[in-house]
Amino acid sequence: MSERRRIKVDYLARVEGEGALDVEIEGDRVTDVRLKIFEPPRFFEAFLQGRHFTETPDITARICGICPVAYQMSAVHALERACGVTVDGPLRTLRRLLYCGEWIESHALHVYMLHAPDFLGVHNVVEIAQSQPAIVERGLRLKKAGNAIVALLGGREVHPINVRIGGFYRIPPRTEFRMLREQLELARDDALATVAWVAGFEFPDFVRDYELVALRHPDEYPFNEGRIVSNRGLDIAQTEYHEHFEEHQVEHSTALHCRLRARGHYHVGPLARFVLNRYNTLYIRR
Repeated sequence: MSERRRIKVDYLARVEGEGALDVEIEGDRVTDVRLKIFEPPRFFEAFLQGRHFTETPDITARICGICPVAYQMSAVHALERACGVTVDGPLRTLRRLLYCGEWIESHALHVYMLHAPDFLGVHNVVEIAQSQPAIVERGLRLKKAGNAIVALLGGREVHPINVRIGGFYRIPPRTEFRMLREQLELARDDALATVAWVAGFEFPDFVRDYELVALRHPDEYPFNEGRIVSNRGLDIAQTEYHEHFEEHQVEHSTALHCRLRARGHYHVGPLARFVLNRYNTLYIRR
C-alpha cells in the first residue's frame, strides 16, 4: 500500500490576503490540493448599489492597496460602455501609463518581496537585505518608480482618486511628467537587471498542459481592451464572458472558483498574457 501523507500550512506567508494550504499525497502522487482563502467577504457589489455612478471608480479602487488600478479601470470601462462613452487619444494613453505604474510597483513587490526568498532559500526579504542589500534596494527603487506614476496620474500612490468617467479629473502639466524622466530611465535599467537576476533562479522541473486564457489586442499589449482568447481555440468578445465561464463557491474557501464551461480549469496572469500576445509584444519597444 502506498504511503499517505498530508502537508498542512495553516497560514501562508508572503501572499496578498489570508490563506492556508492542504496537500494530500499518496506515494509520489499529489491526490488533492486545497487552497483555503479565509479572508472575510467585503461585499463591494452590495454597497455599490444605490450609489451615484460617479462614485464607483473611487470605491472600487479600495478593493486592494497593491492593485487598485485594475479594479478601478475595470469599473470605469464598464460604466463607459454602459453610457456609450469612448476614451481615446492622449487620455487613453495616459490611462495605460497609469496601469503601467501599477504593474511596475506590483510586480516589483511580488518578485523581490514575496517570491525571491523561496528561490534563494531564505525566510524573507530581510535576510536578502542582510546579505545582498543592493538587490533589495534595486527592488525598492523599481517599486518607487511605479508608485510615482500612480501618484502623478492617480492623485496618490494607494487607492487613486483621479480617474473618472470620460478621462481624469486633472491632467498633470508637462513639467510634472518631465520630473519622472530620470527616475524612469533608472527604473528601465533596474528592470533589465531584474530580468537577468531572475533568469538565474533554479525553477522546478515541472510542466503542465495548461489552457492559458488572456485578453488579446491586435495592436498592443492588452490591459482592459481586447478579445478573450486561449491557446485551445477560445476567441470571444468580453460581453460573451458569462456564456463560456462559470463561477462557483467551494466549501473550504471564501474566494469564488472559476471554470470554463467546456473544459474546466484554466490559467491566467502574466504567463498567459505573454504567450497569447507574443507576436505583438514588440509594441512595448516602440
